Amino acid sequence: MIGGNILQTTQSSQATQTTDGQPVSTWKAAILGFQHLLAMYSGDVLVPLLIGGALHFNAMQMAYLISADIFMCGIATLLQLKRTRFTGIALPVVLGCAVQAVTPLSAIGRNYGVGTMYGAIIGAGLFVFLSAGWFSKIKNLFPPVVTGSLITIIGFTLIPVGFQNLGGGDVSAKNFGDLKFLLVGFLTMAIILGLNVFAKGFMKSLAILLGILLGTVIASWLGMVNLSAVGQASWFHLPQFFYFSTPKFEWSSILTMILVSLTTMVESTGVFFALGDITGKQIKEADLKRGYRAEGIAVILGGLFNTFPYSTFSENVGVVQLSGVKTRKPIYFSALFLMLLGLLPKIGALATVIPDPVLGGAMIVMFGMVGVQGIRMLQQVDFKDNNNLLVSAISIGLGLGVTVYPQIFQDLPQSLQIIVNNGVVIGSFSAVILNVVFNLRPQRAAQAAQAQVNSTAQSRK
Repeated sequence: MIGGNILQTTQSSQATQTTDGQPVSTWKAAILGFQHLLAMYSGDVLVPLLIGGALHFNAMQMAYLISADIFMCGIATLLQLKRTRFTGIALPVVLGCAVQAVTPLSAIGRNYGVGTMYGAIIGAGLFVFLSAGWFSKIKNLFPPVVTGSLITIIGFTLIPVGFQNLGGGDVSAKNFGDLKFLLVGFLTMAIILGLNVFAKGFMKSLAILLGILLGTVIASWLGMVNLSAVGQASWFHLPQFFYFSTPKFEWSSILTMILVSLTTMVESTGVFFALGDITGKQIKEADLKRGYRAEGIAVILGGLFNTFPYSTFSENVGVVQLSGVKTRKPIYFSALFLMLLGLLPKIGALATVIPDPVLGGAMIVMFGMVGVQGIRMLQQVDFKDNNNLLVSAISIGLGLGVTVYPQIFQDLPQSLQIIVNNGVVIGSFSAVILNVVFNLRPQRAAQAAQAQVNSTAQSRK
């Protein structure tokens, strides 16, 4: 049934065009979908590794956690791709684990138990689903000065993650920044850039995928590829309800995860507007409502299947921008590949052999493209108005500052740290609040309306 829906959805000519108007064939869409998968795969694997490690899961438990998580990423992505009356943003988005949830979920699991952790996830999912209506009504709080600043923050605050991977992944390791790590990472980056400059057509749209594959080959020559994870993985594993524990509901844990969900909804809003800008689609209130509801259902399913909360991945905005393919067709393939990898852990483990420096080189290019997309959106803003200048400058400054030094808020209560320790969140909230203070006051609105009247009168003369 899913396959039939996918085929129906991808048949329309408008949904299968590249930026230059050329159709995307099925096999090209499949390869592009695999490129999207690689762009977000490391982030999806990272969350279960961190939370499972914090809760001292054994090897068998970790194997299930990773496989089930990957499978649910595919389900969550399908929910967002397919527009229905109530759900689905219908943009080329990929959903994955919300990284913001790592610290609070680990704390809840240690202090209250795994069952309470999953109960908190389900409670947060219900909140996202039920609050979709009123949250979508604040669309007027996201003019270009806010959305442009938000996308710039998302891109540039993720670049340090790319640099961390470039240096080997573990900052505390003695070999962090080893010359062979840097060599492989920068060669990967050079391959991606070279393909974008010299390649044409479909080869150019595969720049990220080819860069990652060739970078991995180069890394293998230097002894940086370890295939042991493939040998240890099982061949088949089916996700199950309540695999680790039945959900238990505790109010403070649920409230904590609701705060986390608010941050992911703000970030998803920015991604929706960024992709709307790239694809030329106007994002309306009804679109936002369906997008939030789809994420809410995905979070609930994460709790039921004992995985994690899911949100829209900003990493894949860079892939859409670089490949020039704005159709959803490759993303359907990416979702199916995720589900397949989740059912076949041994095959899915192949993606885990990609060395961190290779991913780092690709991430720097992708995240940089996301940041520049935000700057392009800011070109629509009148910066002769100091109010707009202050909104953007302060928000981007706070977002980058908190990303570099999150420990600056270490003396605040844990519930507040969940919000202010995240550069994307603090920058996003700052942009929205400052825009309200500077640009949406009654007298300010009246001035803008009068200026519009004067402009219209002048043009008629």
